[in-house]
Amino acid sequence: MTSYTFERELRLLTPAQFKSVFTNPIKASSAEITLLAIPNSQQHPRIGLTVAKRFVKNASDRNRIKRVIRTSFRLHQHDIPDIDIVVLVRNGVVDMENAQLHKLIEKLWRKLSRRYNG
Repeated sequence: MTSYTFERELRLLTPAQFKSVFTNPIKASSAEITLLAIPNSQQHPRIGLTVAKRFVKNASDRNRIKRVIRTSFRLHQHDIPDIDIVVLVRNGVVDMENAQLHKLIEKLWRKLSRRYNG
C-alpha cells in the first residue's frame, strides 16, 4: 500500500540543504509561488517552505498557506521525481482561497515534473 505520510525525511531541514537548491535550480513559477528544484540522491522528493513575513503578515495566514502546500505535496509525492524543492511564496497568495491555492500548486508540481523529466 502506498504511504501518504509527511515524515521528517521528506523535508529540507538545514540551511545547507536550502542553499544547495538555490544554486542552478529548475524553476516552475506563477505570479504568487515559485518552485525551485534540484535533483537529489534520495529515493524520494523533499520539500522546504519559505513564507516570508513581508508578503504574508499574519501568522495564521502563513500557517494556512504552508499547510495547504504541505498537504498537496504529501498527496502528490509519488508523482514527483526525486528532487529537492524549495517553495517561495510572494505577494497575492494571501488573498487566495485554499481551493485556488491547492489547484495552483498542483499545476506547479506537474510543470516542475515535466521540466525535470524533460
